Amino acid sequence: MPALGERFRAAREARGLTLSDVSEQLRIRAVYLAAIEEENWQAIGAAVYARGFLRTYARFLGLDPEESVAAFNASSGAATPASTAPAAVPAEPPPSIASSRQGLSPVIWIASLIAIALVAYVVYNAMTLSRPNASGEAAGTVAASASPLPSNSASPGPGATDIAAAGASAAPAASPSPAGPNTLELHFTSASWLRVSVDGGASIEGTFPAGTVKTFHGKTVTVRVGNAAGVEAFVDGKSVGVLGKAGDVVDRTFTL
Repeated sequence: MPALGERFRAAREARGLTLSDVSEQLRIRAVYLAAIEEENWQAIGAAVYARGFLRTYARFLGLDPEESVAAFNASSGAATPASTAPAAVPAEPPPSIASSRQGLSPVIWIASLIAIALVAYVVYNAMTLSRPNASGEAAGTVAASASPLPSNSASPGPGATDIAAAGASAAPAASPSPAGPNTLELHFTSASWLRVSVDGGASIEGTFPAGTVKTFHGKTVTVRVGNAAGVEAFVDGKSVGVLGKAGDVVDRTFTL
């Protein structure tokens, strides 16, 4: 009987196939197929891989897989473990020669998550700056005046006094009188969106032009501003500086 490797080579050549043809169809590298035909088992590595390749190659050529494995065991001195029955091994190279393409998947996945997070952050900031004010106007439209949230009386809610000019086209309002104690004044040097809550209650929200001055009285005033460099804060008549950089969305809490 021809040697094991010769049987595989003869069966392949009878089909008119090259090692490259078989490798492409079985997804087994041609170097391992050549090692089987040359019975160079060291080139394959562990016996378990050699058996798996043998079974897959034998089925493809129409040879008896188990007879081929038995011949391999006899020629190589490797014995099948007694505790388990012979089983086919997936026709793929050992882990050390697995395709490097699998290593790219986690990198691509992480990069996709970062890109999604960046897009979500940009969209959130855009929506914050374009949020409509209490009268339904978009943030990009300069409001003529702003009112606190609805209350039981026609006057502004406690702690919120609007001293902005009556019309958007009017000249900037005159400087307010000196502030008393427990007073926060916000002076607008450029247009900015603003939301304010006083003592956790009354609030105003809107976009205000340069020259607007807002005055609030209370113990705690929470401010969120959409263009921090365009708003300067005064506590009890003393400037504490602008609230941040141009275009920044800043949250500040003042204890008066």
